[in-house]
This record gives sequence, C-alpha cells and structure tokens, in this order.
Amino acid sequence: MKNNRLVGFTAALAVAVGCSLAVAAPAQAATPAVEITKVYYDSPGTDNRSNTSLNAEYVKLTNRRSSTLNLKSWTVRDKSNHVYTFSGDFRLAKGASVYLHTGKGTNTAAHRYWGSGNYVWNNTGDTAYLRNSAGSRIDSCSWGSKGSYTYC
Repeated sequence: MKNNRLVGFTAALAVAVGCSLAVAAPAQAATPAVEITKVYYDSPGTDNRSNTSLNAEYVKLTNRRSSTLNLKSWTVRDKSNHVYTFSGDFRLAKGASVYLHTGKGTNTAAHRYWGSGNYVWNNTGDTAYLRNSAGSRIDSCSWGSKGSYTYC
C-alpha cells in the first residue's frame, strides 16, 4: 500500500514539475516587445558632421507585438552612455518601425531625431541598447568594424 502511494506521489510530482516547466519555457523565449532591427552606424560619404550625414546614421526599432505600444520614457543608448529618451506619448503601432536619426529634424510617427551635432555610433564597433521606462533592457545590438550597417 505504501509503495502504491509513493508511486502515485512520484507521478503527481512529475506531472506538476513538468507542467510548471512547460508553462515557464515560452515566457523565456518570448520576442521582445520592440526590437532593434537595424543600425546604420557609418553614414555614407565623408563624416563631415553635416546634418544630412548625421541623419544617415540611425537605429531602426520595430514593434513585434500585436498591439500598439507607448514608448514614453524608453531610451536608446550606446556603450559611451549617449542617451536618447522618447518624450511624450510616442505610440508605435503593431508591426511598425521607427527610425531614430542622430541629427536634427522634425519628429514624425516613423522618424525621430536625437538632435546631436556629433556622431553617436562608433564605426569601429559599438552596442545599441534599448530600455523601457523602468530601465529594464529590452534588446541590444552589437557590431564590429566591418561594413556600414548591421541587421540585428
């Protein structure tokens, strides 16, 4: 009788542990709400700090969720701690992308501007970090010294 209870308890425990692992696994494999999908870190032509050249340097973010997300107070930063903060209610529609340009310009739903007079992303290698309003890292993208852009 004790042996049957032990077998029953062991089977119940195995099912309970198996179910909890099955539930936990998809959460760890979940796609970030917003992903860094491309970084153009070495703008074409001579690096002359013109606004046109600065704006050819950008980070592309894409909303991978099935609903619109508010990026208010989210940040994009590099290894040297240059930080861009999304201000106000900035809503990124499901499946939509936004380009964050280094230079100056007029913000729209698809293009935001850092307002910097200097390049942010290092051509010799750097990392772009995306953090939510609570400061948690959502995504990152790194590159080395080859090429002008990278897909993440």
